[in-house]
Amino acid sequence: MKEFEYALTDPLGIHARPAGLLVKEAAKFKSSVKIGKAGKSADAKRIFGVMGLQAKQGDTVKFTVEGEDEDAAAEALEAFMKANL
Repeated sequence: MKEFEYALTDPLGIHARPAGLLVKEAAKFKSSVKIGKAGKSADAKRIFGVMGLQAKQGDTVKFTVEGEDEDAAAEALEAFMKANL
């Protein structure tokens, strides 16, 4: 299992467009990808779950990646977050 945290810098937080891109990125991997904030967690491969977290600028989200390609998935998702959010 791989975990990492990311503090959102985007002024709008995780809004519709980047949430959709995040879901597409997570869906590329076979591993289970969870995203969490303030005690709530969601499947990062489901748009409504990601949007339901209502993550805003300054919030820290935690990713938990578990599965056969977890190393590659965690690395790719962390790079995605740094580049987009």
